[in-house]
Amino acid sequence: MPSSHHKLLKSDIFGRITLSEIGADRVIVRDARPARWWARAVARRLLSREARALAVLDCQDGIPELVEAERERLLRRYIDGTPMHVAAPTDPAYFRCAMRLLRRVHRLGVVHNDLAKEANWIVTPARLPALVDFQLAWHAPRRGRLFRLLAREDLRHLLKHKRTYCPSHLTERERCILSTPSLPSRMWMRTGKPVYLFVTRRLLGWADREGAADR
Repeated sequence: MPSSHHKLLKSDIFGRITLSEIGADRVIVRDARPARWWARAVARRLLSREARALAVLDCQDGIPELVEAERERLLRRYIDGTPMHVAAPTDPAYFRCAMRLLRRVHRLGVVHNDLAKEANWIVTPARLPALVDFQLAWHAPRRGRLFRLLAREDLRHLLKHKRTYCPSHLTERERCILSTPSLPSRMWMRTGKPVYLFVTRRLLGWADREGAADR
């Protein structure tokens, strides 16, 4: 596949992410082939989950278009915009649109599972929301009890961002959701997250916002 330009966005134990220009198109290439040998199986699984989610969400505004998916490589359309933690959106209209986007994703049977990261929320030039990085996403067509629990966590993470950038526009219902995290979420914060942060940041030197400048 001819390409005129490559820009490395991120390189870690799970492989490499580049922004490539292919003809007139700009695509994000997630490549698991450079992954560490002991992390390659996980890298392939993460790539597979993203490919599945993007295929299900095909043609949805605010979701990257899946261009090509192989066992160890995925290409998706580049979404022009700025990560949330850089754009710092204060307009309540952005969060209303983000809520509608998230509901569409959930209606199609997909939970993102990684929306605590501001870098996964994009503010487009039109000041509209977009979502990227579906490596941890889960597609569950029947949307059972576990799905609904995870979907609520997706929603709660969005509301946490709204509380950061647009706190005066939180509704009473939204404040109630924020104040009542699920039991799995509370257990994660008390036990799992400290271990996760130690392994990823201390041992592997990896941070959540790494590679977030171009998505």
